[in-house]
Amino acid sequence: MIQVKNIFKNFGENQVLNDINFTFHAGKTNLVIGASGSGKTTLIKCMVGLHQTDSGSILFNESSFNDLAKKEKRKLRKEIGMLFQGGALFDYLTVEENIAFPITMFTNMHDEEKRERVNFCLQRVNLTNVNKLFPSELSGGMMKRVAIARAISMKPKYLFCDEPNSGLDPQTSIIIDNLIQEITEEYNITTIVNTHDMNSVMEIGQNIAFIDKGRLAWSGDKESILHSNLKELNDFVFASKLFKKLKI
Repeated sequence: MIQVKNIFKNFGENQVLNDINFTFHAGKTNLVIGASGSGKTTLIKCMVGLHQTDSGSILFNESSFNDLAKKEKRKLRKEIGMLFQGGALFDYLTVEENIAFPITMFTNMHDEEKRERVNFCLQRVNLTNVNKLFPSELSGGMMKRVAIARAISMKPKYLFCDEPNSGLDPQTSIIIDNLIQEITEEYNITTIVNTHDMNSVMEIGQNIAFIDKGRLAWSGDKESILHSNLKELNDFVFASKLFKKLKI
């Protein structure tokens, strides 16, 4: 579980986050949604320590990130998995080497143990016979699955996903969404997905925070999001012709 309490963040005179309070639950897919420039990406960056908040607290299982000693922060960072928007695979490393990269960086695991862990992670994301391939030899969906395998290689307690379906076709997007939800529930991970994809919201939106102009404007789940009276949320949800039909 991660809690953000009274989070404020300014860049100069521009207030980007204004008193954000929200709880991200373990074992659920927690989605942060909002229009471009709403502050959702800044919130995620504050949560993983890329930005320092001006005030407020971020609690990982009731431990304040800002109050942790350097050694404790390093330990916590080992418990965080990251799925970057474009996958961010190293093009000069094979699939196996990409997945093993964080294991090599942060553990003393022997080569045989690393291979076993890599193979387990590949099996979990339903990929076989790709160990020696390079990213350029993979499809977009396969690259995302390799990126997920790398993100879970360290057995994270917390998983951050930045626009996981960016650049994917609708069918592959559903596969990635379902895979993220399955892994989240199977390993009781606190998963945070930063997205503006309404298909993902309706597929896996178990706990949703809608950020508008730096404020938490609404929270709920995929069942309740279609029945809100909040104009800003409705403008976001029903922006496409397809979703406008759902409102009728």
